[in-house]
Amino acid sequence: MSFRFAHATPEENRMTTKTVGIDIHKSESQIAVVNDEGEPVDERRIANDQLADFAAEYAGSEAAIEASRNYFTIYDTLSEELEVTVVDPRQTRWIADSSKKTDRIDAKKLANLLRVGMVSESYVPPPAIRKRRALVRGRKKFVEKRTDCKNEIHALLDQNGISYEGSLWDEDGLEFLADVELTEPSRLLLDQWLELLGDLTEKLYALDREIERIAADVPEVQLLMTIPGVSSYSGLMIHAEIGEVDRFDEANQLVSYAGLDPVVKESGETRTEGGISKQGSSYLRYILVMSATSAVHNAKDPYLKEFYDRLRHKRGKPHKVAIVATARKLLVSIFHMLTNEEPYDPPGVTS
Repeated sequence: MSFRFAHATPEENRMTTKTVGIDIHKSESQIAVVNDEGEPVDERRIANDQLADFAAEYAGSEAAIEASRNYFTIYDTLSEELEVTVVDPRQTRWIADSSKKTDRIDAKKLANLLRVGMVSESYVPPPAIRKRRALVRGRKKFVEKRTDCKNEIHALLDQNGISYEGSLWDEDGLEFLADVELTEPSRLLLDQWLELLGDLTEKLYALDREIERIAADVPEVQLLMTIPGVSSYSGLMIHAEIGEVDRFDEANQLVSYAGLDPVVKESGETRTEGGISKQGSSYLRYILVMSATSAVHNAKDPYLKEFYDRLRHKRGKPHKVAIVATARKLLVSIFHMLTNEEPYDPPGVTS
C-alpha cells in the first residue's frame, strides 16, 4: 500500500517548519516529512538519484539520515538544501529490534526524534579525510584477502601431508611452493593461489606507494610517525579514523570513540570494570592495537614497553588485556600530540 499526500509548493514549504526523516537503502530511500506537531505531511519512496529535487522542494528544513554504507554521497546531495543530521547508528538499533519494522515507520521515527531533539549526531568527516579513510580501509581489506590466500595455501599443503620448516612467504619458501610435487588438481590449485597471492602483493605495493605520498603532505600523520613503530599506513589510518581531533574536549572522549573505554558496572556501592565497550570505531581500535604491539615488541618503545611489561609480568594480566590497555595509553598520548601539535614525548603525558 502506498500513501500519497498533496505536496505543498516549495514556497509554501519554506513558510512552515518541516522535519524530514530519510531511511536510506542502496538505490531508493523512504522519506517521511512531519510538521511541528509530528503529524505526517508527506511520505514517499524515491530513487536516490532524485533526492536533490526532493531537497530543493523542502529547502531550509532539517533532515535526519542514518549513517549507512552510502550515506556520504547522499549527505552531500541533501546538504545543498537541507540542514542534515547524520544519526549515530548506535542510537537507531531500535530499528533493527522493532517488532513493527517497516521503512515508513523507520523514516517517521527518524523525523520525530529529530523534531524533539532526541538524536545523537554522528561525525561526518570532511571530503579530504573521507578519501584518506577510504584508502587505508581499502588497504586493510586487501591485506585480509592476502591472508585468506595464504591460509588456503597452508590448507592445501596440509591436505597433501606436506610440511615446511620456516616461512613460506620469503624467497626460499616461495621457491619451495613453486617446485613442490603435487598431484592434480592440487598442483593447479596451488599455482592459482600463488598467482593470486602475487597479484595481491603487487596491488598492496601500489597502495602503499600512494599512502606514503599522501602521508608526506599531512602534518598530523608526520606527527604520528614520531611514535616508534607507527608507519605512514598506520599513521594515516589513525589520523583518518580520528578525523578532526578538536571535536574531542578531552582524551577520555577519544578513548570512548575508539571503543577502548572499560565497561563499568555499578550495583549499590559496588563498582567493577569489565572488558572494553567496543562501541566505537573498529578500524581505529584495530590500528591502535597493531601500533601498540609494534611499539612494544618491534620498536621497543620504552614508555609503552614498560607499561605493557608491568601489566603482564607484575600484575599477571593476559597478553590481550595488557596490549589493549597499552593501546588505550597510546591513544591518550596521541590525543595530546594532535591537540598540542607536538611530536611524541611520552614522559610528559599521563593517563
